[in-house]
Amino acid sequence: MRDSTTQKGQESAILLAIDQGTSSSRAIVFRDGQIAGLGQVAFDMHFPQPGWVEQDPEVLWRTTQQAIAQALAAAGVDPGAVAAIGITNQRETTLLWERDTGRCLHPAIVWQDRRTADLCAQLAADGASELVRDRSGLVIDPYFSATKLRWLLDALPGERARAERGELCFGTVDSFLIWRLTGGARHVTDATNAARTQLYDIRAGDWSDDLLDLHRVPRAVLPEVLDCVADFGATTAEVFGARVPIRGVAGDQQAALIGQACFEPGMTKSTYGTGCFLIANTGTEFVRSGADLLTTVGYRLAGVTTFALEGSIFNAGVAVKWLRDQLGLIDSAATTEDSARATNGDTGGCYVVPAFTGLGAPHWDPLARGLISGLTLDTSRDQVVTATLASMAYQTHDLLQALQADAGNIDTVRIDGGMVVNDWLCQFLADVLDTVVERPRITETTAFGAAMLAGIGVGAYADVAAAGGSWQTERRFEPGMSAQARDALLAGWRVALRQALQHP
Repeated sequence: MRDSTTQKGQESAILLAIDQGTSSSRAIVFRDGQIAGLGQVAFDMHFPQPGWVEQDPEVLWRTTQQAIAQALAAAGVDPGAVAAIGITNQRETTLLWERDTGRCLHPAIVWQDRRTADLCAQLAADGASELVRDRSGLVIDPYFSATKLRWLLDALPGERARAERGELCFGTVDSFLIWRLTGGARHVTDATNAARTQLYDIRAGDWSDDLLDLHRVPRAVLPEVLDCVADFGATTAEVFGARVPIRGVAGDQQAALIGQACFEPGMTKSTYGTGCFLIANTGTEFVRSGADLLTTVGYRLAGVTTFALEGSIFNAGVAVKWLRDQLGLIDSAATTEDSARATNGDTGGCYVVPAFTGLGAPHWDPLARGLISGLTLDTSRDQVVTATLASMAYQTHDLLQALQADAGNIDTVRIDGGMVVNDWLCQFLADVLDTVVERPRITETTAFGAAMLAGIGVGAYADVAAAGGSWQTERRFEPGMSAQARDALLAGWRVALRQALQHP
C-alpha cells in the first residue's frame, strides 16, 4: 500500500477531515478546497440517570471508521491518496482507557453530563473559582472534563492507583481517535482541546499543577499537548489502509472559528449543531470576561496562542431532535422551517427554554431544566416548533450581549452548523441580534477548519490566511425587525428564562 507520509503536501491537495460530533461521526474529503466526498453515521446517546449523558466509545470508533470509508468511496480515492488528516471533535467528553490494551474502562462521559454538579458546587463553596478562572479561563461547571475524570478515578475501584502508575490514559475524543488510528503509538492532544479540560494553564501553555492538585488528577494519565498544526503521528495500514500523517487537530468550535476565517480580533462565529457556541477572536490578549463568558484558546500555531471568548448553549439541534423523537411534532428537522413560515413567526406568546441539561453561559446553572411556557388552548404544534427555533436566537442574543460587554461592538456574526440551512432561523437571528448574519458557501466549516490545519501541516497552504482565502459568503441576512417588536419578544423570553431558573 502507498505510504503517504513520504509525499509532499504540494503534490496532492486531497485532505481528509474527521469530524467526530455529539450525535454523529462525519468525515469529509476536500480536494483543492472543495468537498469531494462526505460520510456520516449517526448514533444514539445513553441517559442512565437524570442528568447523565454517556456514549459507547466503541460506537464512536466504529462510526468514525464507517464515515471515513463512506467519504473516501464518495470521493473515489483510496486511503493512500490522502495527503494528510485533520481531526475535529466534540470537546470536554471524557474517556479513560488502558495504555496496554486500549480498552476503555467506562462509557464516555459526554460534555452535556451533569453528574458532577454537587462536586462543582462544593469546589465553588471551597473558594476554588478564582484559581480555576485565573489558570484555565473557565468557570467551575460539570461541562468540563476535570470533574468528569475525577469522578471516574473515584468511582472505578483501583483505577486511581493504576492512573498514578501511568497504566491508564485520559483523553478527550481527539486523543482517543489518534490513539486508535496510530495503533496506540501516540497519546497526544492539541492546545484547544486541552484548554477545555480545566486542567490546563492556557497562558503558560502547559498542564497546571495547581489544577491537577485541585481535581486530584495524576499527571501520568494526561496526553502530551501540541500545537493545532503538528505531527500527531500517522495512521496504521491495519486501521486506515495506508500510513497517512495526522497533521491538524482542533476542538470542534475552534475548528469552526478557523474554517470561518475568523483570524482578526473581533471576528465572531456562531455554530448551531447539537449545542450552540459563539466565539470571538481576541488575538494574543488574554481577555477575562466580566460577563461569565469563557476565555479559551482559539488556536495555537508555531507556539503562539490566539485567545478567544466563548459562550455556550448546551441544547440547540438536540432540541429539534427532541421535537421529533420524544414529542413526535415533526418528521424531520427540515420541516421546522415550514412550521415557522406557517405561523409567520407568531408563537402566540409560547416560549420554549431548552434547558434539558442545564443552562450554559451567561447563566451557568446546571440544575435548570427545560420548560414550555405561555401555553393556551389555541397553541398549535407549529407554534411550539417555532418557539423552539426562536429560543436559539434568544439564547444567542444573551451571549452576544455578554460578549459585547467584554469585547466591544460586534457588527457581523458568521454562522454555520446543520441548523443554518433554515433560512427562517437565519433571518430571525439577524432580527433578534440586530446584527448582520453571514452564512458561508461551505457550511461544513468545522470539518473545513480541520482540513485547513492538516493542509498547513503538509505544506498545501502557507498559513491560515492562505488556507482561509477560499472562504466566501453564500448569503447575508440583514436585520429588519423594529426595535419595538424585538424588545417585546425579548421581554417574553426573559420571563420564561426566569421560570426555568427557579428550580427547587
